[in-house]
Amino acid sequence: MPSEARRTPSRGPRGRSMPRRAAPRVVAAPAPAAGARRQRFTGRAAILVLVVAVLTVSYASSLRAYLQQRSHIEDLKSQIALRQASISDLEREKERWQDPAYVRQQARELNYVMPGETSYVVLDENGEPLEQNSRLTDPSTVARKPPTAWWSTAWQSVEIAGNPPRPEPPPAAKIDEKP
Repeated sequence: MPSEARRTPSRGPRGRSMPRRAAPRVVAAPAPAAGARRQRFTGRAAILVLVVAVLTVSYASSLRAYLQQRSHIEDLKSQIALRQASISDLEREKERWQDPAYVRQQARELNYVMPGETSYVVLDENGEPLEQNSRLTDPSTVARKPPTAWWSTAWQSVEIAGNPPRPEPPPAAKIDEKP
């Protein structure tokens, strides 16, 4: 240790020399044996894992509740939109009922008539009333038969009664004739 010998002694605050202190000795820890393992899971690590697990469960339940509430809010918003659309439809319907022409039209669809009018119901061939959306044909488009006198129709019925037409034989009794 030649460098220590050359050093001058250190001086204290009043110029006196101070005794030297011995350098601290570092003692190396014994090396672990090849068969012995170092302990990896300590008590602190167990507490840390437990705290992380508790926090994870806590945040997961809070996140689940948050997502359920967001879903519920979206459902409620869609219900509100449907109800607002229904309200606007009903308000339009209410405004339509304020119009006297609309009220008359609705009354006609229910087969009401104004005072002094006569109601007619069109019947079909079976005697049932025609439906509202049924359409009658225009009489001018129907082919007209020339009118015949009533006595000619009566005379035809007398002739038919005196000379009834011959009944046709059943189809199985007909025989094919070859010329």
